Amino acid sequence: MAGSSTVIEAAGVVRDFPGTRALDHVSFTLRRGEVHAILGENGAGKSTLVKVLCGIDRPDAGVLRLHGTPVRFSSPRDAERAGIGAVHQEANLVPQMSIARNLFLGREPRHRLGLINVARMNTRARDIMADCGLRIDVRRPLESFDAGIQQLVAVARAVATGTSVIVLDEPTAGLDDDQVERLLSMLDTLRDQGRSIVYVSHRLTEIERICDRATVLRDGRLVHTGPLAGLDRMRLVSLMLGRRVALGATAPGGASAVEPADPPILQATGLTRRHVLGGVSINLRPGEVVGLSGLLGAGRSETAKAIAGAMPLDAGQVTVSGARLRRRSIAGAVRAGVGLLPQNRRTEGIIASLSVRDNIALAALPRLSRAGIVSEARLDRIVETFMRRLRIKATSPHQPVGELSGGNQQKVLLARWLATHPRVLMLDEPTRGIDIGTKSEVQALIDDLAVDGLAVMLISSDLEELVGSCDRVLVLRDGAVAGQLTGPNVTEKNIMALLAAT
Repeated sequence: MAGSSTVIEAAGVVRDFPGTRALDHVSFTLRRGEVHAILGENGAGKSTLVKVLCGIDRPDAGVLRLHGTPVRFSSPRDAERAGIGAVHQEANLVPQMSIARNLFLGREPRHRLGLINVARMNTRARDIMADCGLRIDVRRPLESFDAGIQQLVAVARAVATGTSVIVLDEPTAGLDDDQVERLLSMLDTLRDQGRSIVYVSHRLTEIERICDRATVLRDGRLVHTGPLAGLDRMRLVSLMLGRRVALGATAPGGASAVEPADPPILQATGLTRRHVLGGVSINLRPGEVVGLSGLLGAGRSETAKAIAGAMPLDAGQVTVSGARLRRRSIAGAVRAGVGLLPQNRRTEGIIASLSVRDNIALAALPRLSRAGIVSEARLDRIVETFMRRLRIKATSPHQPVGELSGGNQQKVLLARWLATHPRVLMLDEPTRGIDIGTKSEVQALIDDLAVDGLAVMLISSDLEELVGSCDRVLVLRDGAVAGQLTGPNVTEKNIMALLAAT
């Protein structure tokens, strides 16, 4: 049972970044001896709230209290001194050193002459690991243990600093089921000792197993905080996505609509990558819009990247127009007629310093060149055509694309792929972060592309968008296909039922 005394309180916290408000008057409390989940989709504000708690970011407004006293951390070291330790997804450990050295790195016990007291360090390390519920040889190099043990050591290192609060950011990413259970058992032990834990994860099964209370954020705002007991999974999903659905909804037994007669233009079979994708299969037909739905971490973007040759696989194959893509690469996928508009247009899509013209031309250059020479006149005609067709607002084709609005940047990326005359176009959150008018234009364009015979994969966290645009929707959960909806079964209620199914 969680204690009633408040350890950390964030009251009305605001955090602004250029062009966006990441936290909008968010309040949060962490009690002694509890595991508290912070939940939400991409862009909800989870990471920003964690950074505020850990001293990485400072709030622009609001107050942070520790044991009732207002605090203002200027760095993560300040937060650590105050008793708040963080374990990030990529643990900062030294694989070649022993477990004991990792636990005490920078704080090693020493003899009077300044040399490290190895015997004392090893003894204390064994005691710390035992207190965390794990008996292990702390003298062995960390790299000799599996990923699960290494993550336990990362948590134990936070414990070794004397912290009363431990913040865990996606701690089970990359762990198998046995390793996850070992970590959760360790957290049970720490909670029983009275330590408080902030747990950030997209895995609802883990949340239900380990957490006492949950705080749900959406678009930088607090939408719910309270005990997990009595809060069923459907309600939790509804809070994260911002949709109200009848709690008694159940997933349909199968699709009722007849499959199109045309053969698939793209077939992806058994796409597998350890801890990421577990045998995902999907096909797309000409003129069909197929949606991919799933909560954060379900494998939506990873599926698209695997098909586009942007992520290596352990197993699986992709076939386009009956020809198997044997050499998995982005260039090979483009040559086969597969394009991907990525979720993060700023880091994975546009090149901000280049002009609109050059950004549109990037993927089409091989098609436009003859003997390595590109026809400037032909390129100008193509750029002009797509700027007019997509109504890209720019002073000229030579304006740097970084100066355009988010919606126009998205249109430039769409123009880039359309200029390659693709057979298959995968769109990952194409309307996120753009204004309502541009969003409508993009959605209308998706319909037009399908009418023209293009096979479209639409990845979106907007259920209304999926229902309004898609002929079929595949729902992913934990890197695998949880179910498929077709025709009249494509409803928000049915998508959410599959998202919430155990």
